[in-house]
Amino acid sequence: MTSNYRLSQLDTLEAEAIHIFREVAAEMQRPCLLFSGGKDSIVMLRLAEKAFAPAPIPFPVMHVDTGHNFPEVLEFRDKRVAELGVQLIVASVQEGIDKGLVREEPNGSRNRIQTPVLLDAAEKHKFDALFGGARRDEEKARAKERVFSFRDEFGQWDPKAQRPELWSLYNGRVHLGESIRVFPLSNWTELDIWQYIEREAIEIPSIYFAHRREVFLRDGMVFAANEFAVPRDGEDVFTATVRYRTVGDATLTAAVRSEADTLPKIIEEIAVTRLTERGATRGDDKVSDSAMEDRKREGYF
Repeated sequence: MTSNYRLSQLDTLEAEAIHIFREVAAEMQRPCLLFSGGKDSIVMLRLAEKAFAPAPIPFPVMHVDTGHNFPEVLEFRDKRVAELGVQLIVASVQEGIDKGLVREEPNGSRNRIQTPVLLDAAEKHKFDALFGGARRDEEKARAKERVFSFRDEFGQWDPKAQRPELWSLYNGRVHLGESIRVFPLSNWTELDIWQYIEREAIEIPSIYFAHRREVFLRDGMVFAANEFAVPRDGEDVFTATVRYRTVGDATLTAAVRSEADTLPKIIEEIAVTRLTERGATRGDDKVSDSAMEDRKREGYF
């Protein structure tokens, strides 16, 4: 009988991500993992756990906290960090506003003003590598980046200055003040993420499963009615069964109508959808066609 040594899709992606985590830990002095409690960062945390087991994860995790979070996600973040015993650094946008580092936008969203807070925290803690959960399938600007995304001393990204990554060789050389953003999930799709969560039996926040919620319609998207997203005149509140494909600033993160209340149902739903999660649910990306690329040039993920 001939043995089959071919890896499955998920095994291949997992092996690549673990290699990336180990490579960064070997090359860089002070890496950090961005962890929000969202599904992509949850998967990254599991991969980091596997990469260094049985030793603990050898770097801290950081959450850039807008102050406009879904409570289910914050609760999960704190629970998961406590389970793993990793150091959690919270970079608070509200503190940035109070100190005059950033100014809140008229629309109430804090997504764009996360960037200076992120850069300030990275400089304060002298991080030279930040792991992010960005995937190429999410948005066209993210599809332009490579696994190692070089950032200058101002945290800015120049798409013309990207380094080659032939044969999975990553160049982490940086000068003082420069850094690397690292995307272990770059080659994953949303479907891969959900299939991996199911395979690994990874716990996720309840907000990702279909549930009844008071919502309203805005710009063709379904928003939860809460203290951060307040209906305007003419926007009627009604109750619907929804779930979240992505979680972020509650002022601009929409839900989708869905009956998927189990992982198999979510996977079945994602397998047939034709709209990316950000295109379906993130109002901040609708500012312009280049909204995400503009933010990345400023230092965002």
